[in-house]
Amino acid sequence: MKKFNVPTREQVAPANQAIFDNLHKALGFVPNLYATIAYSENGLGRYLAYQNAKTTLSNKEKEAVNLVVSEVNNCLYCKSAHTLIGKMNGFTDAQLENIRREKADQPKLDALVKLAAAITRNRGNVDALLVDAFYAQGYTDENLVDLILQISDKTAMNYLHNLTQIPVDFPLAPPLS
Repeated sequence: MKKFNVPTREQVAPANQAIFDNLHKALGFVPNLYATIAYSENGLGRYLAYQNAKTTLSNKEKEAVNLVVSEVNNCLYCKSAHTLIGKMNGFTDAQLENIRREKADQPKLDALVKLAAAITRNRGNVDALLVDAFYAQGYTDENLVDLILQISDKTAMNYLHNLTQIPVDFPLAPPLS
């Protein structure tokens, strides 16, 4: 299989070079997976706009979804990135491990995590009880749409990494014991 290399700033289109500069200012580096998206002249800008769009999910809920979807899709890059970002959003190591195991200590978050994992694993065909539990915790139809969009965002990145196997540039997520 072709070996993918992470493109440098000089190897991407001018629009992506500007995005690299902005990412470097904001984060101190350009994550390898974002750089890989820049192989597409329009892909990085389009992806970042999608990723940063408004949603009804809180940052903590988004990170829980990102982490459990990445676990289901077995994406080491995204598990590692979202373990770190999850900590930045207030999750403990134990909570992050539980989310990767498809459970959370708060009933509302637990319903979200379980549904997100099932949607990912079963390509949207899930047990009605999981959907009912999601709504019973106060989630709405709008939240369900936003959940699907969040899953699609993370699944795209999981697939990109799983296919390219570019180096992980975050502290590695610990294996589940």
